[in-house]
Amino acid sequence: MLVPLTRQKFEQIIPLIASGPQYKYYWGKFSNLLQRILISLVTVVVIFLVKILFRLDFGLVFVFSVFGAFFWLWYPVFQASIRNAKSRRYKYSGFFRGRVLDWWITDKLTGKQETVNNKGELVIIENREKRINLEVGDDTGFRIEFDAPLRPTHKAIARGQIAEMILMSSHPDLSSIEGFSNIYIPSRNLWVSDYPLLRQDLFNEVSLRLREDQQEKPRRRRPEREKYRREDYN
Repeated sequence: MLVPLTRQKFEQIIPLIASGPQYKYYWGKFSNLLQRILISLVTVVVIFLVKILFRLDFGLVFVFSVFGAFFWLWYPVFQASIRNAKSRRYKYSGFFRGRVLDWWITDKLTGKQETVNNKGELVIIENREKRINLEVGDDTGFRIEFDAPLRPTHKAIARGQIAEMILMSSHPDLSSIEGFSNIYIPSRNLWVSDYPLLRQDLFNEVSLRLREDQQEKPRRRRPEREKYRREDYN
């Protein structure tokens, strides 16, 4: 099932400015924070050196100094907003509901480190990350493969479970899918993702509304069937 979304709803689900979970994602580890703080300190020092050498106006220097001093704080917002913008550039979107067709685990090379052992020999250490791969699709033959870092909660994933996501396209009829979001499995209240692209509260509202609409359709036809049966019985 693929239901087109309005542009307004799409922009609500994928925010322009970083949400709380997105900010937390790019906040990173303690080492990332230290790196940003170091950049902030260097930036402030450089700005004041430039001011002294070129005798710049204090007001302009103050603005750039404040901007640089808080680099460690605002840079995660900037990173998340840039990533959101890459998805928001698509003009059209739709809410997709399919099923988990298959899943498997893989190892992904995330980096290499060079070190020296006790014998003085150069040793290359590969950093690998286990990832879960999902194949999601529906009865129309539509298929998407998605991967994300493996988490303990992924043990609850099974073939046949309903899976939901947002699909993105440059075509009004969504005939060609060019992007997609993280995956939500409602039966387990489980998100499978690396980056929390969607606002989960608004996505869940859309998901719940569509499920309620599907449940109401048979109910609307039921009185007609009952009337037909009574007339036939008489």
